[in-house]
Amino acid sequence: MLKKVFGSAVFGVEATTITVEVNVDSGIGYHLVGLPDNAIKESNYRIAAALQNNGYKIPGKKITINMAPADLRKEGSAYDLTLAIGILAASKQIQAEELEKYIIMGELSLDGSLQPIKGALPIAVKAREEGFKGFILPSQNAKEAAIVDNLEVYGVDTIKQVIDYFDKGEPLEQTIINTREEFYKNLDFPEFDFSDVKGQEGIKRCMEIAAAGGHNIILIGPPGAGKTMLAKRLPSILPPMTLHEALETTKIHSVVGRVKDTGLMAQRPFRSPHHTISDVALVGGGAFPQPGEISLSHNGVLFLDELPEFKRSVLEVLRQPLEDREVTISRAKFTVTYPSSFMLVASMNPSPGGYFNDPNAPVTSSPAEMQRYLSKISGPLLDRIDIHIEVTPVPFEKLSEDRKSETSVEIRKRVTKAREIQTKRFSESDIVHYNAQMNTKQIRKYCVLDDPSKQLLKTAMERLNLSARAYDRILKVSRTIADLEGVEDVNGSHISEAIQYRSLDREGWLG
Repeated sequence: MLKKVFGSAVFGVEATTITVEVNVDSGIGYHLVGLPDNAIKESNYRIAAALQNNGYKIPGKKITINMAPADLRKEGSAYDLTLAIGILAASKQIQAEELEKYIIMGELSLDGSLQPIKGALPIAVKAREEGFKGFILPSQNAKEAAIVDNLEVYGVDTIKQVIDYFDKGEPLEQTIINTREEFYKNLDFPEFDFSDVKGQEGIKRCMEIAAAGGHNIILIGPPGAGKTMLAKRLPSILPPMTLHEALETTKIHSVVGRVKDTGLMAQRPFRSPHHTISDVALVGGGAFPQPGEISLSHNGVLFLDELPEFKRSVLEVLRQPLEDREVTISRAKFTVTYPSSFMLVASMNPSPGGYFNDPNAPVTSSPAEMQRYLSKISGPLLDRIDIHIEVTPVPFEKLSEDRKSETSVEIRKRVTKAREIQTKRFSESDIVHYNAQMNTKQIRKYCVLDDPSKQLLKTAMERLNLSARAYDRILKVSRTIADLEGVEDVNGSHISEAIQYRSLDREGWLG
């Protein structure tokens, strides 16, 4: 007897429905075809034990299972439940009249209990698109899948519950989530706050500008100056996530199985990989492509601490995602694209010894050592970082004073207001949403300078020997400073402040 059961495979951040055809006929044998990987090929052992421990069995007949489309590689153990229910239905051990109305996914333990799967959200989105009535999956993933409306989601703990649902009509408890209510409930304020930071008013100003325009930023300073402390607080002043951004971000984290019990991610991601990270772990990829750290940072912050310690090859692969805000990974039979619209926050010591330009510490690095150290970061990568700012140690007087610093809530209000100006400005564009994303045409349109401002910028370009890309960066940052002030035109004071935020372009860094 032939039965069809439906599962799903995830490629990139999109799902593809998989039709599992199970045929039980006279003879002996177990044949699984359709490009399954080893985890799926081993599923018959898990299925046999799970069925045996729940009063059922794999029939002693010829079982042929085809996973269509047969030219797509299937991977992972999430098809255990799909295959098991198909075998039971095809061997007439259970009645399953409405089997074809559901997507069924789950990894089986030997006692029949279910383990969580990856990619529940994109699978649910695809199931709704293709008109399935419901989605049956492990209870740990139910909230995540239930974000999708107009789809019945049933979280189960054991295979016995699924069997009884189809065979005996015993009801399953449907997981229902009010997506908007869940989203706003999870919009708690971030853990870290700028009020914890003593002094560093100039750096806070820089961080505010970076947050307001979505600009990449690098913090340069000696050990203990507070670079990491400041970076960790950046998400607290970014505008709250929109529902659309939350769904996008949750989808990516769902693919790698990182979604928590709350279901919908309402906090902007903050990823801080170690400097020993590989190219593939940062950008994504592998034999079966998975998102890397830059995609897991989508709509949030990617923090690279001690930037020169990262391998040169790792840093160079950042260049294209920083420009295109997406990562494309190509394989012989398919291509996947992951979104990667993130703010890059990097930190570094100013020299190998860590104390260059610090008046209170001796210079221990020669000009040649300085040159080697700084050359670890390529010019093209630095050009893609809009703001370079020096972080100096906080003096004791500032550390010990009782005066309260400005809170993240107060800063976030100004940042959000500036972002609203940008949203209105770019309302007709589907690609550009804030100043850091402006292309050359938009820079010329929205960053018109008067003659004194042009002369000021020309002088800075000549003295600092800036590239054309750095020129565009200065104009973008100037536009953001003007937005924070709520003024229409970019003027000389905005240009002057933006020029100050190009520390690494100054000759003094090379001794």
